[in-house]
Amino acid sequence: MFKEKVIWITGASSGIGEALAYEWSKLWAHLILSTRRKDELERVKATCARSEQCTIAPLDLSRQEDIEAMAEQILQQFGSIDILVNNGGISQRSLVIETDVAVDRRIMEVDYFSGVILTKKLLPSMVAKGSGHIIAISSIVGMFGFPLRSAYSAAKHAMHGFYESVWAELHTQGIRVTVVCPGRILTNVSLHALTKDGTPHGEMDHAQTNGITAETCARKIIKAVRKNKKEIYIGKIDLMMIYFKRYIPWLYYRLVSKVKPK
Repeated sequence: MFKEKVIWITGASSGIGEALAYEWSKLWAHLILSTRRKDELERVKATCARSEQCTIAPLDLSRQEDIEAMAEQILQQFGSIDILVNNGGISQRSLVIETDVAVDRRIMEVDYFSGVILTKKLLPSMVAKGSGHIIAISSIVGMFGFPLRSAYSAAKHAMHGFYESVWAELHTQGIRVTVVCPGRILTNVSLHALTKDGTPHGEMDHAQTNGITAETCARKIIKAVRKNKKEIYIGKIDLMMIYFKRYIPWLYYRLVSKVKPK
């Protein structure tokens, strides 16, 4: 299914994005790997099972002009993309009342708008070809609010509205959409999360260390893509919060009110 397919992954230098690169490389896909640091992309490319089928595309997701320019370059080189994985993002560890609005804007720019821009640039070629799959890496906090995650949760909530609308408008033209909602995954996301003034959190969350591996998460995502799932949840017991919010809201509010922000 994925042999020779062109797959563009943002946030490909670590965590879920890196794990997806390794898994898809085993399946003979041609990968386009993006993140800001070229040296990290080179490392991932060298580790892929078929590094000769990897193209690195350094990209700053906070800069619209860079995203648009790179999209044009990639379209000129490949003609169209088969699968776009909007995975790049930044998490957050700060209270609403203390967080500078500039931090909210940066998180929204990277986590939400970068994917919107890239999707809009690639969709016309997908529609012209009559096929294409957009994968949006959201979070379980895209389904509910949570302490210390106000901007992050807001950006992930916004993703759901956008990508569900993309599917509603374009599924009859061969466009598929999968929104992925990971819970606790063993990655460095908490280390790079932004604090109230925009500096990195620099600490590994205890709950994060007990999460499922990025490799397991990647395999579940690829399985969902094969099955054309519209939305999937990946995690352990933390996924119960989604169902509490949906079916037993009073329990969700009780539990979330007991979380003690540091």
